[in-house]
This record gives sequence, C-alpha cells and structure tokens, in this order.
Amino acid sequence: MNQVESIQQFYDRLALKNDLPERNNGAGHFNVFPRQYCSVTASYDRRDFYKITLITEGTGIIRYANREIEVDRPGLFFSNPLKPHSWEATSEKQEGWFCVFTEEFIHSWNKEEYPICYMNEDPIIFLTNDALEEFAYVYRKMMQEMSSEYIYKYSKLRNYLQLIIHEAVKNHPEVNIQNKQIDAAHRITLRFLELLEQQFPIENTDMPLRLKSAQEYAESLSVHEYHLNHSLKEVTGKNASLHIAQRIVKEAKALLKNTDWSIAEIAYSLRFEYPSHFTSFFKKNTGNTPKEYRNLIL
Repeated sequence: MNQVESIQQFYDRLALKNDLPERNNGAGHFNVFPRQYCSVTASYDRRDFYKITLITEGTGIIRYANREIEVDRPGLFFSNPLKPHSWEATSEKQEGWFCVFTEEFIHSWNKEEYPICYMNEDPIIFLTNDALEEFAYVYRKMMQEMSSEYIYKYSKLRNYLQLIIHEAVKNHPEVNIQNKQIDAAHRITLRFLELLEQQFPIENTDMPLRLKSAQEYAESLSVHEYHLNHSLKEVTGKNASLHIAQRIVKEAKALLKNTDWSIAEIAYSLRFEYPSHFTSFFKKNTGNTPKEYRNLIL
C-alpha cells in the first residue's frame, strides 16, 4: 500500500524553497501557497495532514477513495488524513491557492461545529462567482498574514481557516447544519462516524481492524447498542451494522487495488475469521468475489 505522506515529505516532494513562509509554528502546522506549487499529477497517497484547495482556474480529475470527480469549474476541495486522493490536471493553466494544516493546529475545534473538515463522501464544493470572490479574498489575506511579523498571526490564521469552513458549510447544502440544532441523535451519529473513520486505513497486516460489530462501537461510545442504532436510523436512515459493512467494503476495495496482500491477509486484517467469510461478504455487497474485483481493476 502507498505510504502515508508526512508534512515534511510533502515539502520535500514539492521542493519548496527555504525563503517561503516558515514551516512550523510550535502549535501545530499551518501554511498557505499559490497553486503554482501543485504537481500536474499528485500521487494517490494518504497524508497525515489536511489540505483545502481553492481552484480558481483550470480543470482536472480528482481520484478520491474509489471515486473520480471531474473538476471543470471553480471549486473548493477538502482532503483529510483518512482518504487517499490524486489530482490529474487536464488543462495547462492552474490557478488558485491551497492551505495545509495538521490535526494539532485545530485540536481545540469542536468537530460537530466544523463537519466539513472531515468530509469523506463529497469532498468538493463547486462555487458561484460571488462565492469564489469571497474565498479568494480570504486566501489572499492568509498569504499576506503568513509573511507578516505579527506575533499572534497564527491565531489570526486559525480564524481565517474557520471563516473558510463556515462559508463552505453555507455553500454546501448537504452538510449545512448551521441552522439545525445538534440534538442527542446528531451528536451520537457524529461521534459514531468519527470513530468509524478512525479505524481506517489498515496500514499493515499486523494491525487488524480494532472495532467491527455494532456492539463494539456502542461499548466504545458508552451507549446501548439499541440507542446507537435508533440514533443512526433517525439521522442517516441506516443502522450501525450497515454503516460498518459499507465502510469495510470501501477499505477492502482500497486494499485489493493498492496492495499486493493476499485475499487471506486482507480478510484477516478486516477481522474475518475465515477468508471464505470475507469472500461471501464481499460478493454479497459488490456482486464480485475479491479475486474477480482485483482482476477487473488490474
């Protein structure tokens, strides 16, 4: 499987010069760059940092988890440490900005308040001209602040980052919860989905999936399994077992595509007692056996 790219490896890969803004501020990492530093094609790796890219001009294809997203107009793209992605430019001119930051930089944030930072299913927001101008203004202000000597500039940059995310929530109706009261069902749902994503990726065969059943998730969240399922059904229309199964299928596809692990190794990594159980599960959910799926994508 592709290795997880660290923030240091990111700088090394793009050969960023030493006269660019400082790399570390002592309280997590944040930086912002014009898109001229983006590669024409970026590798399909997971990263250990977040990245928010404002595409003001240029087209391309984002390969995100098991999806391909065509970018043919301005947009705001969110990537997080949980999902691998790649970028393939389909036009010569590429303009805009991107910022990178680590979990430590936003460690005090309430993830219920900033759900878009952890988007997994729909990571890009296409923008109107007015919205594009608003985001471009904030990115220009961040670029100016990075080069300033203001002693509290990282606090100010954190505020700019929060502004980007709030404006993104407003422009993304599927995650627009700004005017929705976060009740107990929504809170347990967000906690469950966060915990579910924390189980992945499976990086090696010696570290199998930690939580697999609805009961295990309920115990980890200190709630009754019935309450967990009731909350999930109310908010998402799906119970815990279905969420877990769908996420395991996604990870299985990623492992089949991006590793040379045997079917048995993948099965045991996903905590199936026998490879035959994994084969039956995978075929039930995809229509193909793991071997058939791997042959199709090779």
